[in-house]
Amino acid sequence: MTINSRAKGARYEREIAQWFRNTLMDIDARRGQQFAGGTDSPDVVLPNMEWLHIEAKHVEKLNIYKAMEQAKRDAGEGKIPTVFMRKNGEDTLVVVSIHNVLELNKAFA
Repeated sequence: MTINSRAKGARYEREIAQWFRNTLMDIDARRGQQFAGGTDSPDVVLPNMEWLHIEAKHVEKLNIYKAMEQAKRDAGEGKIPTVFMRKNGEDTLVVVSIHNVLELNKAFA
C-alpha cells in the first residue's frame, strides 16, 4: 500500500467519523487505528456504539466479500460487522449482512 493510498484511507476514516458526529449529535467518533493501534481495531471507533464494527474502504475496485470477511473476523463476537465503502466521485455505501439488518434497524430506531 502506497503512502498516498494510506493517506486517502485515513482521510476517509476521518470523513466517516465526522459524518457520525454531525448526524448523531450525542455520538463521539474517531479513527480507530490512531488510538487502538491493533490490526483488528475498527477503522472508525464509536464509543457509545461499541456493538458496531466499521471497516472503511475508499478504493476504485473493491472485493466486497473480502472486505466483509475482514470486518467479520476483526469484529469478533457480539458486534455487527459493516463495510463503509466509496469510490471517487460517488456516495458512500454501507454493506451489512442480511442476518444483521433487523438488529441494526432496532439499534437505530
